[in-house]
Order: sequence, then structure tokens, then C-alpha cells
Amino acid sequence: MGEEVKRSFVNYTIEEKMAWVTIDNPPLNALNHTLMDELGAVFKELEENEDVLIVILRGGGERAFVAGADIKQFPPMDQALAEKFSFEGQGVFNQIEDFKGPVIAVIQGFALGGGCELAMACDIRVASEDAKFGQPEVGLAIIPGYGGTQRMPRLIPTGKAKELIYTGEVIDTTEASRIGLVDRVVKKEDLLDEAKKLATKILTKGPLAIKAAKKAINEGLALPLREGLKLETRYFGALFTTEDKNEGALAFLEKRKPIFKGK
Repeated sequence: MGEEVKRSFVNYTIEEKMAWVTIDNPPLNALNHTLMDELGAVFKELEENEDVLIVILRGGGERAFVAGADIKQFPPMDQALAEKFSFEGQGVFNQIEDFKGPVIAVIQGFALGGGCELAMACDIRVASEDAKFGQPEVGLAIIPGYGGTQRMPRLIPTGKAKELIYTGEVIDTTEASRIGLVDRVVKKEDLLDEAKKLATKILTKGPLAIKAAKKAINEGLALPLREGLKLETRYFGALFTTEDKNEGALAFLEKRKPIFKGK
């Protein structure tokens, strides 16, 4: 891997167009104001880095991806501060959701509250067998504020999302996989290798096509089906102006691996 870029709570390295981003706030990687600022700054840097096409996001240590927000922040908050807290956190997670390429969440241990919301802002979730998921905010007499009430019902059946949010229940990886909250489940020791294997496979495809597919999916989810289909047509047509489209077709016909240039 390349040289590690370190901040107080968020670090990253770049390897073969993959950025490995680590949230490092032991023991449970709780989200605080500084960490969220750093996470937003890191994704801005990676967005602007032409050498990065995909991000693998993980939590440092063995115990948690992210166990939630730092609860010590809550007692002094009034309504105005709470709305600012929610708005700014959603902004960072929106950055991740809107990142130019796929973001793969690598999850072991706890992914609770803001950690579950962070995982849901990523494109794909790969989890170890010991992972735990949940939105326990109602136990503090609040609701998810970083997107949980909006992303969870878009990701899993609405009734199940309501059940999890209303009860604050924590579920294991087996249940999370069954309902579609997790996309791949692997042994803990295979977690990073599985994420890298998935990222490497994606990187063999046309980078402009991956970017367009992500935008078409994310933007289309907010539209009625017929409008989403029109959106797909626009992105589909735009790719036919690219050199990569020609290379992909020729490589297929010539029975060779394509060499994509992102042009």
C-alpha cells in the first residue's frame, strides 16, 4: 500500500486505485464532531484524487465498525444544536453516498446507531459473522438523525425497518443478511480479503460505466419509475460518446481483456 495519511481519528492509504479508509477512535470508534469533520475532509480529498476509483471503509480495532455517536455530546444539546448536529452529519454521509465510485463498508463487531447509518450510506456492505447491527436511538428517547429513518426503509422492507427502529433491537449478521441489510457475510479472518477481491473485480470494469451506474441508481431511487427510466436512457446514451465504450466492444469481439482509460 501507499503511504498512510493520518488525522486524529480517520486515516487512509491508497493502493491500486483503492483507498482504504479507517475510522480509528478506540475502543468503539464512536462518532464525535472532530471525527465527522475529518471523515468529510477525507472523502473530499479522495473525490478530487484522480487515482482513486473505489473506497473500502472500515473501523479500526477488533470490537466495532462504528458503535454509534459519542453520547457525551447529547446532554448539552437544545433543539437548534440537535438539528445542526443532524444536518451536518447527514451532509457527511451524503458525501459518502454520492462519492464518485463505489464505497464498500467492511463491518466487524458493532455497527449501531450512527455506525449502522454510516454503513447504509455505503454502496455495498461486507460483514463478518460476529457483526451486530441496530438503530437503538429510541432507548435514549430520540430517533436516528444521520439518515436511518430514510435509508433503512429504502434498503430493506419498510415493515422490518420500522420494527428495528421502533424497538431499537440489535440483530446479528445472519438476520441482517436475510433482510438485505448486509450483502456478503464472511469469516472474520477473510473480511479484508473479501472486500479487496470485490473491489478488484469492480475495478476491471469500465470506470465511467461504474460511475454512471451509481448515479443512475442513486438518483433514480428518488424518482417515479418512468422518470427513472428516462434518467437511465440519458446515462446510457452518454456512455456511447466515450472511448471506453469502443474499447469494451472491440475487446469483447476480439476475445481479449479490455484496457479502459476512463475516457
